[in-house]
Amino acid sequence: MIQITDLKVEQQLWPLLRQAFRPMFLLGAGFSAFAMALWLLILAGMASPPVYGHALFWHSHEMLFGFVAAIVVGFLLTAVQNWTGLRATHGNSLAILTVLWLAGRLVLMIGEALPAWLVITVDLAFLPVAALLLALPLIKVAQQRNLFFVPVLLLLTLCNALMHYGLQTLRFDLQLIGSQSAVWLVTLLMAIVGGRVIPMFTANGTLTPKAEPIIWLDRLALGSLWLIMLLALTGYDGHLPRQAMAALSLFCAALLAIRCGRWKIWRTWRVPLLWSLHLAYWFIPIGLLLFGLRYLDLPVSNSTALHALTAGAMGSMILSMIARVSLGHSGRPLQPHPIMSVAFIVVLSAALLRVVLAALWPQWLLYWYLLAGALWVLAFVTYVLVYWSVLTTPRADGRPG
Repeated sequence: MIQITDLKVEQQLWPLLRQAFRPMFLLGAGFSAFAMALWLLILAGMASPPVYGHALFWHSHEMLFGFVAAIVVGFLLTAVQNWTGLRATHGNSLAILTVLWLAGRLVLMIGEALPAWLVITVDLAFLPVAALLLALPLIKVAQQRNLFFVPVLLLLTLCNALMHYGLQTLRFDLQLIGSQSAVWLVTLLMAIVGGRVIPMFTANGTLTPKAEPIIWLDRLALGSLWLIMLLALTGYDGHLPRQAMAALSLFCAALLAIRCGRWKIWRTWRVPLLWSLHLAYWFIPIGLLLFGLRYLDLPVSNSTALHALTAGAMGSMILSMIARVSLGHSGRPLQPHPIMSVAFIVVLSAALLRVVLAALWPQWLLYWYLLAGALWVLAFVTYVLVYWSVLTTPRADGRPG
């Protein structure tokens, strides 16, 4: 149980700095809308900002290490309080972490005018500091089960460093290894965390029996996904026979599809916070299926397969999770504003446009990109507007956080 020695001190804290989900979700979601809007202006030839590297590097880097990293850190540094019973990062330490994240976004935005070493140093600082703040309470209570999230954050830092190194040495292959490894690593996190919470949320939200895990299925599904991530990170995926990578991708896709099929999505249609999570998770096996087809030399581009995992799984799952976590951890009922159901549909539609229609009618590619991006912006702006008061005001139940 968390002990607060001086409740007055807690009450004097700015609500935005009382728990990590507050600034990370608000700023992360707002930044994703801003970064996507700017990317659309760049694609349309209407803007040419002085970003670090070049526009495509900035877009791929910032959606991963700006937007997604903020949400992952906000989630983990909030969840660790439940895992350990210790007060999680808040106050000054959370303010410093937030400033680090903001500084990274600023130097990437104006990086053309700054020394590369400065941009890289500032940008790389965020995740290791977050890993330290996550590790301290876990180590203090000897919480082994969740300690593996710490090296995951450090591996994400390595992926980030690879992207920077590839850019500075003109090694596009290393840039690609860094970005795609980060995508696989976040996909792995979604598979692990989703497997823990979606069956429980579904049972609680629908008042039906929980789908108990099948241990061998979980181990095979997650083990094969770990293998794909490690092959991508080491670059060995490009050296193995394409048929072997196709078999691994399709095998993993089938296992994950069976896994999430057991969670009975058909029970969730009356609960937006549930069906949105289920549909987001389904994009993981879909993305793996597309990678498998690509390895078989079928007409599936790397970009299409990749965006099934990013625009599809990550975008949709993040919006659903932050909508839920923001309510639960601010002491409010798990009943989002009705307009959030529209936002969930909008972000899923953005993914379908980017993945499906862009693949079927590539002659209109730019239009699909622009429309999908506009829908993404609409979905995350909706979250910011709806949840602004939730994230910037004290808990509704008066508890710390």
